[in-house]
Amino acid sequence: MPRHSPSPVEAPDLSPAHDPGFADAALRAEQALAAVPPALVGEPVRLSDGHEIRVGTASWTDPTMVRGNVFYPRGVSSAADRLRFYAEQFPVVEVDSSYYSLPERTTARLWAERTPPDFTFHVKAHALMTGQPTEVARLPEGLIDELPPELASKKRIYDKDLPLELYDAVWAHFIDALEPLREQGKLGGILLQYPRWFLPTPANKDLLAESAARLAGIPATVEFRNRLWFNTPTSTGWTLDMLRDLGFTHVMVDGPQGLDSSVPFVPAVTTPGLAMVRLHGRRSATWEAAKVPTVERYRYLYSPEELAPIVPLVESAAAEATRTIVFFNNCYGNYGATNAREMVAALAR
Repeated sequence: MPRHSPSPVEAPDLSPAHDPGFADAALRAEQALAAVPPALVGEPVRLSDGHEIRVGTASWTDPTMVRGNVFYPRGVSSAADRLRFYAEQFPVVEVDSSYYSLPERTTARLWAERTPPDFTFHVKAHALMTGQPTEVARLPEGLIDELPPELASKKRIYDKDLPLELYDAVWAHFIDALEPLREQGKLGGILLQYPRWFLPTPANKDLLAESAARLAGIPATVEFRNRLWFNTPTSTGWTLDMLRDLGFTHVMVDGPQGLDSSVPFVPAVTTPGLAMVRLHGRRSATWEAAKVPTVERYRYLYSPEELAPIVPLVESAAAEATRTIVFFNNCYGNYGATNAREMVAALAR
């Protein structure tokens, strides 16, 4: 049975150490980059057993990140140039825009064309695929046209509102849109992030099994946002066994603790080909707060002392899984990229 690995004590919300500003974060990034052999920049950390660790961020287009000279050098301002620059720095990225709007084939094709052959994307499932609401206006026109009038007139809808054929169409559109990445070997997997009201029940296990069937052949990772999935050794064992049975990769999570949506860092590998760690920062005051901009929830720079105990946990996962992915979701400005560079430097040592 995997043990729970407690996170270091959180700092007050929000201390200068965890929100020092972009200039100080950039200095730390430069120091970390200087500690990495040039041949490793933008490449996976490859282990002697052939396994690899890929470190990146959970976005490359956040508005606070694309400001000139925050992460991207001045002059790197087009969508194409930003992705090319990012892919020179890191070998993997998480696509979060797909949670809000269903992706399109043309966009996925451009992603594939603008990145090196070995670069990979992990794409977050659309909100409707994980029981969360979406704005009707963000759906493709073809799907909006098929909505019953009472749904088309709403601002937001849930998956449970949809007729089965339209729910099927959402999944079909999502999977088809990513085909250009699959064809190029650049689709690392799909992230299924479930909301805090998604509880460990037999009915929800059935929903997970349904998702596994829909994603057959595509690697998929699962992140829960309710502590009940891991609040006892029994529930932890049940959860991990279920993920193994369904062929899902358990996402090891670092984030704020002490809230209903908090889950502990549970170091466990449930699929031999893939392990994943996602780090959200530890800004507890904004984590569940209403009407807080999303980026403010993740406005948190990890200190070196906080990252240090996570490094051996990543290395332990990499000993079991062929490929281990580490995503920093604290994508406020250059905070996530800075911590990603520091993680690479620590692993390279």
